[in-house]
Amino acid sequence: MNGVREEALPVVESLDHLAALLRKAGRGEELYVRWSRGPDADLSSGREADQSSKDALTGIDLPGLSANPLAVEPWWGDRPLRLWVARRLYDYCHLRELRGPGVRPWVLVGEQIGRGPDNEPLVRCHRPVAWVSEQALQEADRAVEAQPSSEWGPLHRAD
Repeated sequence: MNGVREEALPVVESLDHLAALLRKAGRGEELYVRWSRGPDADLSSGREADQSSKDALTGIDLPGLSANPLAVEPWWGDRPLRLWVARRLYDYCHLRELRGPGVRPWVLVGEQIGRGPDNEPLVRCHRPVAWVSEQALQEADRAVEAQPSSEWGPLHRAD
């Protein structure tokens, strides 16, 4: 794992910035977004083998970090990349409140090594890339809420 400290990470300031980051990802670089207290907390040991999340229901340590892939699925077609990344951010926005102070999204390069109990990807982080700004999150909220669906919202069990 690259030893980038989180205070040195750039900040994704907008959805357009995040879309550009995704477009520029190198061949074989899979980008993910993770909601947590950040790379310093998640990668404190410095060893990829030690990266784990915890299943909220059972308390079991999972073999990887729960993260949301940013890769665009083929079925998305030529729809706007900006809306795709907005939705990827919006899906787990409830984690800010659920997990408490300091939880926010950050982008990483990683590889999927398994699936968690909610079928979420479990990822091994190879390199932290950037924080996601509050402005980008607000843009994501507006972009998703502007869609004509009254049945759709964040992936939060209590809703």
